[in-house]
Amino acid sequence: MKLGWREMPIAGVMFQPGSSAEYKTGDWRIEKKPLIDQERCIRCMICWLICPDVAIERVQKPYKNYQESLKEDYYHCKGCGICAAECPVDAIEMVEESRVVP
Repeated sequence: MKLGWREMPIAGVMFQPGSSAEYKTGDWRIEKKPLIDQERCIRCMICWLICPDVAIERVQKPYKNYQESLKEDYYHCKGCGICAAECPVDAIEMVEESRVVP
């Protein structure tokens, strides 16, 4: 049941929560996108923790001595670059949108 703002009850009670998971916010990205270098990544999870769009995913894909890997979710990534700026080992590079990611 969707209500317009005029039909909302006092105190704005929400009957159904929304979720950004339903929306392809990655379409907002216009210049660059993150590319994670699995070789350099130390799995500190800082990028996963600080991404405002939850666009870094933890996947159960072993890599060398690690049990999981990190993967970019371009469906939701807006290209803000916070992940690359905060990576302590510079394992995330912001690349041109047109670059094909392996």
